[in-house]
Amino acid sequence: MNITLPHTIESITGEKLTFLRITIKDGIEYLEGYNEVQPNAGPPMHVHYKQDECMTVESGKMGYQEPGGEKKYAGPGETVMFKAGTPHKFWNAGNEVLRCSGYVSPPENFVYFITQLFKSSNENGGRPGMYDAAFLLNRYQSEFGMLEIPAFVQKVIFPVVLFFGKLSGKNKKFIDAP
Repeated sequence: MNITLPHTIESITGEKLTFLRITIKDGIEYLEGYNEVQPNAGPPMHVHYKQDECMTVESGKMGYQEPGGEKKYAGPGETVMFKAGTPHKFWNAGNEVLRCSGYVSPPENFVYFITQLFKSSNENGGRPGMYDAAFLLNRYQSEFGMLEIPAFVQKVIFPVVLFFGKLSGKNKKFIDAP
């Protein structure tokens, strides 16, 4: 699946992401983008094993947290960086739309992964379908992790879902997965 930039995706849970372009600085690729997050919305606790994620608040108030850490907040002009391998979540902690600019580096499979995750969430009432989550988190396990999905589900249930999903042809929807 070849995705042309700029590329915008939106979730029914209140997030909108626009991937603008890939730039190269000192030999390192950066996927630049922009996000809008509705009040009280934001992704669950997750980790990018290979990518740094950096966001600068343009307007609104961003809440963010690492596991076991205290809740922190950033306002307009402030930048928050999550280094590769650092579990985190963020959310709109204000009453207005949170708008941020930022980047993910290196891009790897980020655009494909998050596009498919949003698509599945939109098709399934705000949460990814079981097969889709199992496929995406298995295929891209070296890049991404969702920490709010219990380990038992990821280690025991997901392999069973993948097995039966493949038998029933559900894997065909991901035929173009990078």
